[in-house]
Amino acid sequence: MRHLISLKEQSADDIREILTLAERIKKMYKKGIPTPHLSGKTLLMFFQKGSTRTRISFEAGMTELGGHAIYLDAAKTQFALADFRDEIRASMRFGDVLMMRLMRVEDVALAASFDQIPVIDGCSEKYHPCQALSDIFTMAEHSNGLENVKKIAWLGIENNVSNTLKLACAKLGIDVALATPEVNDASVDFELNDQTEETGMVRKTLDIKEALHGADYVHTDTWMDVEYFKNGEVRPEFANEYERRRALLMPYQLNAALIRAHASQAGIMHCMPMHVGYEISRDAIDHPNSIIFDQAENRKHVQKAILLWLLEMKIP
Repeated sequence: MRHLISLKEQSADDIREILTLAERIKKMYKKGIPTPHLSGKTLLMFFQKGSTRTRISFEAGMTELGGHAIYLDAAKTQFALADFRDEIRASMRFGDVLMMRLMRVEDVALAASFDQIPVIDGCSEKYHPCQALSDIFTMAEHSNGLENVKKIAWLGIENNVSNTLKLACAKLGIDVALATPEVNDASVDFELNDQTEETGMVRKTLDIKEALHGADYVHTDTWMDVEYFKNGEVRPEFANEYERRRALLMPYQLNAALIRAHASQAGIMHCMPMHVGYEISRDAIDHPNSIIFDQAENRKHVQKAILLWLLEMKIP
């Protein structure tokens, strides 16, 4: 049975197959051709963390495929009191695919281990495979083919999104430069790091000019945690950490001046949500090179492909 958790388990050919399927399904959508390939199928969506794009894109995608999506908020279920293993095994009896946005990937892996239905990590502390595949699809689309994406750069902090993106890019032969003075501790996966290092496609540098040189696309993600703030103000108990991160990471902000100086042709990307004035500036978001909102839209098309791929459904 197929599962999508970290992209460690997928080959380069698997990734290309999903991307090709996404291209086909998006073209059909744009032409108004119905794709009811998952008619009668149910997607279970289990959330421990809040979501905007993940919920909307999966739910809309499943609807367009002719199926149905059920949203499960962990806070409004019996998961808080009952044994997780029992509840998840029972829940999977009611669906055909389970997408989980959880605090811990070990719980996603536990659900997958039962091999009842395909399981998707919809974002955990270590991985975000749906985002990574959508990002690569978007880059391939804007470069008129995956073979034309030669190098990407990632600025700021290493996290779950950069994990899966660097691994997938490395498997596909795309150079990755990480200009990251900090790593999110919870996201560290030594096995994943070893896999990427073995490819020779990923390197780290604190030199922004070096990182951006020759990059086709520049990515970033948030490095200020939402709990630092209340009503738009920094909470006193987080003031020191806020100032530390701001001083360390602000030089790595993705902004128009940086693009102009070091990568004038590079596409600007952010997985969202964006914290304007921190990891990205308004002039980068609105820059002619920005493809951020195409990137957001493509979550739906790629996730439709993921659902079809997991269920081994073929598109004529």
